[in-house]
Amino acid sequence: MYNVKSKNAEEFIDDNEINETLDYAKKNKSNKPLINEIIEKAKELKGLSHRDAAVLLECDLDEENEKIFSLAKEIKQKFYGNRIVMFAPLYLSNYCVNGCTYCPYHAKNKHISRKKLTQEDIKKEVIALQDLGHKRLALEAGEDPVNNPIEYILECIKTIYSIKHKNGAIRRVNVNIAATTVENYKKLKDAGIGTYILFQETYNKKSYETLHPTGPKSNYAYHTEAMDRAMQGGIDDVGIGVLFGLNMYKYDFVGLLMHAEHLEAAMGVGPHTISVPRLRQADDIDPNEFNNGIDDDTFAKIVACLRIAVPYTGMIISTRESAECRKKVLNLGISQISGGSRTSVGGYAQPESKDDNSAQFDISDNRTLDEVVNWLIDLGYIPSFCTACYREGRTGDRFMSLVKSGQIANCCQPNAIMTLKEYLEDYAQNDTKLKGEELIKKELNSIPNEKVKKIVIDNLKNIENGKRDFRL
Repeated sequence: MYNVKSKNAEEFIDDNEINETLDYAKKNKSNKPLINEIIEKAKELKGLSHRDAAVLLECDLDEENEKIFSLAKEIKQKFYGNRIVMFAPLYLSNYCVNGCTYCPYHAKNKHISRKKLTQEDIKKEVIALQDLGHKRLALEAGEDPVNNPIEYILECIKTIYSIKHKNGAIRRVNVNIAATTVENYKKLKDAGIGTYILFQETYNKKSYETLHPTGPKSNYAYHTEAMDRAMQGGIDDVGIGVLFGLNMYKYDFVGLLMHAEHLEAAMGVGPHTISVPRLRQADDIDPNEFNNGIDDDTFAKIVACLRIAVPYTGMIISTRESAECRKKVLNLGISQISGGSRTSVGGYAQPESKDDNSAQFDISDNRTLDEVVNWLIDLGYIPSFCTACYREGRTGDRFMSLVKSGQIANCCQPNAIMTLKEYLEDYAQNDTKLKGEELIKKELNSIPNEKVKKIVIDNLKNIENGKRDFRL
């Protein structure tokens, strides 16, 4: 029985409710009056139910689809403006005891290079990342209670935050590790993490269990209920996502929104971020063996419909996607992207070799961080290295209230400008710096509050004089 507030995974992600929703959406895919009614409701900027959003995703009317894409662009601009937050993944270890059929880290893979970073290795990786200009990391590690216990993760976080190299510093560490206990989530909170990220892969219980035949991750309920435990452990910001291409995308689209609705209803705050990765080639994993792949146009519509349904939530796209695909979805809802990423263990300090098969997946966008920053500026976006909300305590329901009211822009635009200025001074190539300075001049003129504008102008001068880390 479907119950959005239930703490039981099979009740807040109810199979019957999803299938009824998909049937309803299919029956109404050409229902123009209903579709326009949903679009008008979405214009109120309060989001949509999973059922209404499913109708928009299923819609096969060209004119209404254009309205859907147009509205997604408007909502993205309203809530996030032209700012794009930058981050990089940092792979700590690929030791794993799970049997996931879509991931090369699976325990039966005997020819992958198993690696685990020492604290000295981590220092080298972090310095390399700082030298690129990164301020925000997402930690990744396989699930292995012997090689990757929570104590190891906590030690890695402490090491990362301790490293100050030239003008570099990692100011926010997000963590993407396996589902764990409330007690361990408390430890992560005390260690000062930003967002706790965990992908569901698929919300279809039967498919989930087939895809995860062995290991602790095979427990569907324990995995699906992880975000509730994380919030019980005091973590304010959580990030959810599915791996599109494993299961029927429409099913997982609905499940993803039901999970977001559950978190808001049961825990008081929805997901801080939603990620939309697609299955990619990796070592012994061939995505063609899975028959649920989605094309770029379908992917773009998923992004647009998610943005309309959960306007307050940050949306993330990684270097799994090509530059062309990333460009297509940036103005439809994406607010965070990675740049200059390495998905192998130890891939930043030491260039990845052809013989290195420790990567979790093949990267489609191989550009350097500076090339991505330059590209974003050309597209009219502000590449932002801001971590201010996390460090100013604007997390959880406090962050969401600011986003939903639109007040977050009063902080985000100035902080984006100031952190971009830091990047331009310390790391940018000449062409990127010239373009970035012109963008900053333009953006300064659009700051509505004169007092804030003066603070930003003063801080930009301070940054030119060698001072760092200003934030509102």
